[in-house]
Amino acid sequence: MSTPAATSVVGPNVTPRGTPRDDAARRNLWGHFTRQSAWDAGVPTLVRGEGHHVWDAQGRKYIDGLSGLFVVQAGHGRRALAEAAAKQASELAFFPLWSFAHPPAIDLAERLAHHAPGDLNRVFFTTGGSEAVETAFKLAKQYWKLQGKPGKHKVISRSIAYHGSTHGALSVTGLPGIKQPYEPLVPGAHKVPNTNIYRAADDLRDDPKAFGRWAADQIETLIEMEGPDSVAAVFLEPVQNAGGCFPPPPGYFERVREICDKYDVLLVSDEVICAFGRIGSIFACDDFGYVPDMITCAKGMSSGYSPIGACIVSDKIFEPFATGSTSFAHGYTFGGHPVSAAVSMANLDIFESENLTGRVKENAGTFKATLDRLYDLPIVGDVRGAGYFYGIELVKDKDTRESFSDEEAERLLRGFLTPALFEAGLYCRADDRGDPVIQLAPPLTTGPAEFDEIEQILRSVLSEAWTKL
Repeated sequence: MSTPAATSVVGPNVTPRGTPRDDAARRNLWGHFTRQSAWDAGVPTLVRGEGHHVWDAQGRKYIDGLSGLFVVQAGHGRRALAEAAAKQASELAFFPLWSFAHPPAIDLAERLAHHAPGDLNRVFFTTGGSEAVETAFKLAKQYWKLQGKPGKHKVISRSIAYHGSTHGALSVTGLPGIKQPYEPLVPGAHKVPNTNIYRAADDLRDDPKAFGRWAADQIETLIEMEGPDSVAAVFLEPVQNAGGCFPPPPGYFERVREICDKYDVLLVSDEVICAFGRIGSIFACDDFGYVPDMITCAKGMSSGYSPIGACIVSDKIFEPFATGSTSFAHGYTFGGHPVSAAVSMANLDIFESENLTGRVKENAGTFKATLDRLYDLPIVGDVRGAGYFYGIELVKDKDTRESFSDEEAERLLRGFLTPALFEAGLYCRADDRGDPVIQLAPPLTTGPAEFDEIEQILRSVLSEAWTKL
């Protein structure tokens, strides 16, 4: 039962029932991946966005250095996207894709297929990234059953990688700490090493090509150990998010594609974060020169103005569903929602009219060079990533690459860096899934001036953090 709200409070930061919003949030709102106790000291509440800035309820201004959550590619305050949503809602606000279609979903599916590489021509819409990964997981298992290979049900992904929060997607995820409360999960999900060359063995860390070959070959070793007749798919992000933006070493995906073809295993490119210009192209597999069997995507498809995701599938995988009575008995009420699809079409119009992917490719080197200036700080061990997607790994000792203990990382990240960066005017992510890192993914509309501003804030806060160790 809800607690009766106060009625005597008036002002902009109160609910329609008259409750101070901080109080209402603490009483009624459950934050995602949030320590609710952190809200005891106040609830950071964002109320407005414009371009690459957001404002909180007290009127303070911040650089959105994470595009919300790797989402707002085209920046905040885009009236054209809001107008596209309003127009579609006034014409057809909702209809499901269960046995029916509607123009926005048809148009967007065609547009995505046009951008996708190879023969990835079929689009199954979801409402977000976890659902897209869940779709790919289920589809891979059913596909192999239809091919007369029902034993192929296992999936392979990389350690520390995050692929979603639903039960299937969480099984694919390689983060033990966020899986443990929900176990047992879906069986048959196995992990291989990731591509963090900064933490590679001494004989590999100075040879990216050899390291890439080694990392890819771990997939082959695992397939052989489990038995090729039992492995359905490999799930890989083009640039791994969790752990702090691990890019693929040279030749890595070329070798992975060879391995998947050799053992008849599907390759799923999980581009929930990396698609729609985050690395440079509409689909990041194009940036790294490989053609997967499926692409999972979401976030930047609509720049976050309306929720949507998709699993884009090759003609080969779709073929057994094309005729007869076979169907994929899977779906989401709001998958391919007409308003979200219309907003996504308008978002892709902005990509084209403003050449956002070209902008990323033009400025990516400058972004990296600007962040590389932070190497002169004793706390900065590694700067890595691609496009507009970077992680900065923090260390106790640059020479030995010694990291922080769990207790030290807790004090550093949550006790100081997270609030200090926000107070300094930068919203980004200080994360300890793996070694302590700061992650950055600004809107694709930003450029050198914004990179400099971000670097200056990071420099000031990280310099102070070092004095507190």
